[in-house]
Amino acid sequence: MEPKEFGRVAVLMGGTSNERDISLESGAAVLGALLRKKVDAVAIDPKNDELEILENFDRAFICLHGQDGEDGKIQTFLESINIPYTGSGIMPSLIGMDKFKCKAIWKSKKISTPDFMKVNDICQFEEASNICGLPFFLKPANSGSSIGIAKVSNKDEFIIAFQNAYKIDKIVIAESLVVGKEYTLPIIQNKPLPIIEIRPKTDFYDYEAKYVRDDTEFICPAEISSILLENINDECINAFNAIGCDGWGRVDFIIDHENKIHIIEINTVPGMTNHSLVPMSAKYIGIEFDDLTLLILETSSV
Repeated sequence: MEPKEFGRVAVLMGGTSNERDISLESGAAVLGALLRKKVDAVAIDPKNDELEILENFDRAFICLHGQDGEDGKIQTFLESINIPYTGSGIMPSLIGMDKFKCKAIWKSKKISTPDFMKVNDICQFEEASNICGLPFFLKPANSGSSIGIAKVSNKDEFIIAFQNAYKIDKIVIAESLVVGKEYTLPIIQNKPLPIIEIRPKTDFYDYEAKYVRDDTEFICPAEISSILLENINDECINAFNAIGCDGWGRVDFIIDHENKIHIIEINTVPGMTNHSLVPMSAKYIGIEFDDLTLLILETSSV
């Protein structure tokens, strides 16, 4: 599409979630790219701007990370006023944001994901240990950027981790730790991009490793055999499609020592900051950031 064909574009950024700062950074990068491409783009922050203003736009580029941005709420509003938007629809966004619902669907469809259970209170350490083994992760089901995630090895750590996660979301899950290498597969216009291997210097790929530290290694393209690569692409696209995702996103997974693929989670509104992985993968195949924003904008639908 030519830039003028997009019409007036609202770049939705900021919001009120615990990922506001990252969202503002993503939104600013996308807005700058669209303006350089001569798209008529304007920043809209739902924390400060009335959503009704969106009725004056032709489409929306969603850069809202976390709750109210990735959970189907902004998608519901945009559909109510018939504004095309980037990324997945209402239900896939809601499911993708909720790790418990998402993993339950994957399990039902025989898509490999680590064992998990919902944790309701601090008395479930033994049950979680039996199901997930030790150590395991505790996660708020509806949070991104690794906020609120902790690795648990004993009951005391479990109690602290549960209390911290519960402050973020009332649905908390325990998830088995899979020993292996961490990877991510970006998807643009429903097609896989080059896989990135993530090598954090922290215990796992946490918020600090993602956004603060500068010693995390990213190998792009990941050093993976051609046979395994085809299996990974198929498994990640299956996980993406299983919850109805569309347009663009990112699938995080681990490959264990037996080369088994374990799907960890889906991000339906990936980061677009200078630390972000989708732009890194796209750049490897010659797609510069500004062009990438146009490809994503082309996924906008209602």
